[in-house]
Amino acid sequence: MSATAGARKRGKPASGAGAGAGAGKRRRKADSAGDRGKSKGGGKMNEEISSDSESESLAPRKPEEEEEELEETAQEKKLRLAKLYLEQLRQQEEEKAEARAFEEDQVAGRLKEDVLEQRGRLQKSVAKEIQAPASADIRVLRGHQLSITCLVITPDDSAIFSAAKDCTIIKWSMESGRKLHVIPRAKKGAEGKPPGHSSHVLCMAISSDGKYLASGDRSKLILIWEAQSCQHLYTFTGHRDAVSGLAFRRGTHQLYSTSHDRSVKVWNVAENSYVETLFGHQDAVAALDALSRECCVTAGGRDGTVRVWKIPEESQLVFYGHQGSIDCIHLINEEHMVSGADDGSVALWGLSKKRPLALQREAHGLRGEPGLEQPFWISSVAALLNTDLVATGSHSSCVRLWQCGEGFRQLDLLCDIPLVGFINSLKFSSSGDFLVAGVGQEHRLGRWWRIKEARNSVCIIPLRRVPVPPAAGS
Repeated sequence: MSATAGARKRGKPASGAGAGAGAGKRRRKADSAGDRGKSKGGGKMNEEISSDSESESLAPRKPEEEEEELEETAQEKKLRLAKLYLEQLRQQEEEKAEARAFEEDQVAGRLKEDVLEQRGRLQKSVAKEIQAPASADIRVLRGHQLSITCLVITPDDSAIFSAAKDCTIIKWSMESGRKLHVIPRAKKGAEGKPPGHSSHVLCMAISSDGKYLASGDRSKLILIWEAQSCQHLYTFTGHRDAVSGLAFRRGTHQLYSTSHDRSVKVWNVAENSYVETLFGHQDAVAALDALSRECCVTAGGRDGTVRVWKIPEESQLVFYGHQGSIDCIHLINEEHMVSGADDGSVALWGLSKKRPLALQREAHGLRGEPGLEQPFWISSVAALLNTDLVATGSHSSCVRLWQCGEGFRQLDLLCDIPLVGFINSLKFSSSGDFLVAGVGQEHRLGRWWRIKEARNSVCIIPLRRVPVPPAAGS
């Protein structure tokens, strides 16, 4: 039997070897396809594992942290993020509340200052910050032939007006020190010529808006000028003796004047009109001052009184305290004032008491031979508005700066500023950056002494402020 027949009997196909070979090929293809699939899947797994390993190598984490992260559920994560968000909101609200409180404190501070200023009780502490200037820093402006009697500073601190016994008025530039305008002396009985004063100019005042300048002289006249151009506007007559004091009510064009005829007069400059006259002093009135209220204060000279005039009520308050002639007075605020007398004393007053709150005797020392000493007369006083800083002048070769104590119940010497001559007028600038002194060889009201070494001049004294370090534990 042949091999082919034997194969048929066993039930195998004739081409068994070829079929087996084909089946083997199919199995190999399937295996190779499976191997490729496995290799691809294995490649992805290897890539994922390698990326995890890279992140772990860049930021290694502790097993505890991994366990915590694994243990945190989605709900817990939401809760944690919500708490963080609420904490941020709370911090933002606290910052906003602090900012609002700071702004409210600032506004409250300003409102408190305004209220205290209206009540006349505002006392800013600036005196301790003032540093005594060197003599070389004082600017000297010379232009008058005779002693300076009075001066005023414009509200914007840009110019100074000075007047003297030579009957002239000079407008000075504060920045350059140059003369901006000169109002010359007028000859008596000269008609048709430029207006001016024909006798000693004793007092001046400027309105708080800087529009009007008023000047008074020994010829009983009050001249009103336009401050910007120095053009003459009006002449007020009515006083029966030398005009010794002038002051504008702040914020208005109401003018107060006083005279050696013992009277106080009220004028309306804007309407060029006379209002009324008040009487009460028993001797020639030496000086006058006013602020925002409808009242003024006067120094009564030899009658020894300081008086506060309430214009609407036509009444007056009388104060006693000096032993000599009260020659100068200045308001510190609406409720307090400072005055100086020829007995050498400086007094601080409050409207609620008829006696001085503080009295500094021999404020500028004594002069004369041993056993015959006399105090230096106080010829001028000034105060920086609503502060504790006061300046006084005499002929003791210096201007003195003082600090008012708490409640204006004490007067402490700060420093001396060397200045030779009679200090006939003192004015602080509105900013408090400088003090202007009118210096003469003679007293503004007479010729009792003559200091030949002095120069008739306007002196600009810079006031530098040095911040005071806070006290320990504050």
